[in-house]
Amino acid sequence: MEYPTQQNQFLAKHAQLLNESYKRLLFKALLENTDSDKDLAIQLFHAPFALVSHDTSSDPIFNYANLKALELFELNWSDFTQLPSRLSAEPINQTERARLLAEVTQKGFIGHYEGIRISSTLKRFMIKNAVVWNLTTPDGLYQGQAACFAEWTFLNNV
Repeated sequence: MEYPTQQNQFLAKHAQLLNESYKRLLFKALLENTDSDKDLAIQLFHAPFALVSHDTSSDPIFNYANLKALELFELNWSDFTQLPSRLSAEPINQTERARLLAEVTQKGFIGHYEGIRISSTLKRFMIKNAVVWNLTTPDGLYQGQAACFAEWTFLNNV
């Protein structure tokens, strides 16, 4: 996927998948009161919360991050969208992350997730009250998983 811009309507189709999948599972939208798919995509990309998604590969690769997520993980779009999502957690935390994603796959979503993530410059941060959900088309075709969170705390490096 290419970097969200005016020319590609800020990846409106993917933003709609993120929002509609979230709405089907949690009975509310990621953002309310958007005028169009493009407006939704712009607002999600510039939202004050972090929003990421990964694909359906056997070792899933991130395929979307809004500006807040890119800032937190200290990566540009190109580097982020080539990163296996498991590498967003330190090796010691990857087992818990894998368990979490398996639970999401089975249940459809989880709310109030907390976990430690790591930026490209090795800054550790605790995410709190994250929602992680399956991305599916209206007819149920699995498209990956997404996460959003508005709470994080940077930790001291160990």
